[in-house]
Amino acid sequence: MNRPADPHKMVQAATPMGTTEGYMPGFGNDFETEALPGALPQGMNSPQKCNYGLYGEQLSGTAFTVSVPERTWCYRIRPSVKHSHRYQKIDLPYWKSAPNIDPDVISLGQYRWDPLPHTGAELTWLTGMRTMTTAGDVNTQVGMASHIYLVTASMRDQYFFSADSELLVVPQEGRLRFATELGIIDLEPKEIAIIPRGLVYRVEVLKGPARGFVCENYGQKYELPGRGPIGANCMANRRDFKTPVAAFEDREAPSSVVIKWCGQFHETRIGHSPLDVVAWHGNYAPCKYDLRDYCPVGAILFDHPDPSIFTVLTAPSGSPGTANIDFALFRERWMVMENTFRPPWYHKNIMSELMGNIYGQYDAKPQGFVPGGMSLHNMMLPHGPDKEAFEKASNADLKPEKLDNTMSFMFETRFPQHLTAFAATEAPLQDDYIDCWKDIEKKFDGTPGKK
Repeated sequence: MNRPADPHKMVQAATPMGTTEGYMPGFGNDFETEALPGALPQGMNSPQKCNYGLYGEQLSGTAFTVSVPERTWCYRIRPSVKHSHRYQKIDLPYWKSAPNIDPDVISLGQYRWDPLPHTGAELTWLTGMRTMTTAGDVNTQVGMASHIYLVTASMRDQYFFSADSELLVVPQEGRLRFATELGIIDLEPKEIAIIPRGLVYRVEVLKGPARGFVCENYGQKYELPGRGPIGANCMANRRDFKTPVAAFEDREAPSSVVIKWCGQFHETRIGHSPLDVVAWHGNYAPCKYDLRDYCPVGAILFDHPDPSIFTVLTAPSGSPGTANIDFALFRERWMVMENTFRPPWYHKNIMSELMGNIYGQYDAKPQGFVPGGMSLHNMMLPHGPDKEAFEKASNADLKPEKLDNTMSFMFETRFPQHLTAFAATEAPLQDDYIDCWKDIEKKFDGTPGKK
């Protein structure tokens, strides 16, 4: 028996030379792609009449007058004004935006959580989002929020975009499909995706249940970090980021579009799919990146470099060198430093550090920081290895050692991160985390030259 055609199946561009499985390589490139031959105008952006009866429309991710504008020209079945009707406020009670300072919640402290458990409830990308921390102010477009998603069900005839932020998605289990206006991104653990501000998409479950982390960036867009004396190679290479080829739906069906705007959620009803971009060109587009392509760099003689050496992406702030958000990755790597305490050292930091574990064991916390879990060390609060990690590293035979089967990350921001009520009262908080340092001993005895 033949199955009926999937009404949500998108018509995708043929994979042109230089692309891989429906993606085009590069980060911040100017791309061009069409799902129907001749749909993309050549030599101009806004012809008097577009082929196939399409409408030309520009999606701008930056102000028109910045030195390098980010924008994409879309050639679509309907202009997006037809995807917008009267709005009605809706409530997504677990998705919060900054400022979100609960007077009954203490954000000052060192915190760690076990993985959020799956409950068996039907949860979509929207209803399964759980905000853990917020920082800055969504209304002035500075700061961020960190979330954990639990997704068991696909969005059917429902679409979403955020006017507030771009989203950095870090899966930990399961597989998701992001069907966007500009193409399809399939995402699994060990990969990340960037979904730009203002881009309409639908999230489908390819393998569930799905769980992962999201960093919601209110500020300037993510970019690759400046390399300085590191030079041109290693870390994250532009060619390894993948942007989808054009794909579209021409589907008449009652649908809804949910919009996040200034921290509030609104829904509008329309009679068709808004994923109707047949061709596009520009440099404002979603992308994904395989974290296994990240090439770490580090010390090869002695001492321990700052963790900033592991930055994959950074979202700059108004203060040069101080990020609105840094996304850092701690993956498999060799440790070879001589006469050096190799794990992260004890420190206090002007930045606020939220960490998540994708898989394996983190070297500074061999116990308790498990895959799917997360921790928060807020600005200027001391943190570092527990006693077990300290003693092991202080007395180890310093041969070359490979840290294997490990992948953790950090969302780091210049702003203090405030816990949500959910993070403080409903999420599986490890109440005894602070005790991981209680057995650290005083070793000082005043003897000259003693170590």
